[in-house]
Amino acid sequence: MIVVTGATGNVGRTLVRLLTDAGERVTGVARSITEADVPPGVRAVAADLGDPESLRPALKGAGALFLLVAGEDPQGLVGAAKAAGVRRLVLLSSQGAGTRPPAYAHAAGFEAAVRESGLEWTVLRSGGLASNAFAWAEPVRLHRTAAAPFGDVGLPFVDPDDVAAVGAAVLRAEGSAHAGATYTLTGPAPTTPRERAAALAAALGEPVGFVEQTREQAEAQMSAFMPPPVVAGTLALLGAPMPEEQQVSPDVERILGRAPRTFAEWAARNAAAFR
Repeated sequence: MIVVTGATGNVGRTLVRLLTDAGERVTGVARSITEADVPPGVRAVAADLGDPESLRPALKGAGALFLLVAGEDPQGLVGAAKAAGVRRLVLLSSQGAGTRPPAYAHAAGFEAAVRESGLEWTVLRSGGLASNAFAWAEPVRLHRTAAAPFGDVGLPFVDPDDVAAVGAAVLRAEGSAHAGATYTLTGPAPTTPRERAAALAAALGEPVGFVEQTREQAEAQMSAFMPPPVVAGTLALLGAPMPEEQQVSPDVERILGRAPRTFAEWAARNAAAFR
């Protein structure tokens, strides 16, 4: 049994499908989840990662766990996994945990708990997800405009389906091929916010205007749903990325045997959300 937390999210939904299609027994976990949210044959269990005890029913009979950085008690979550007999633990973390640990202390703390767990662990450090562009869905639908700061700064955003595919490969690997590994997952090339807006326009077959926000406007917008340290770290990464944050990692291709998908491919697949 493989347990997938965040099973209704941009990565988890695809991961559950990939594992199910491969014949694995899967339990999907999210705070609010029903059998209608997962493929036939997948067990759906509601649990809150902020409460490690709530995860225990989902872990019954599990051999592997795909864990998100969520909640404030990574030790409790890891302890619940160990108590249930989980042997393999795959953590979806953030690239910032390696490049900017003070700003991404939450993710770094989860990584430390996983590494010290005594289990067979793998850490997946995701770069920015292409699905972050869903924040543009309403303004693009209503006004055909997209707004973001630092319009000409490029980062190699990664397709969440590629993150899911790497997760599935690691969870299903024979033996301990990925044990103790930390992988950085990026797209195939840096793209700027202006270029991503243009890719959406191409996918829609209609113009999409790009509006460059000031740093202050972006900070105010992010502060509505992010704590101040994460806002500061995110703006620093978006506006003045380190060289390693702009580099394309070989890890997706190394694990999947193919190049990562482009942002344009993601936009074409998801154009309906912006129409």
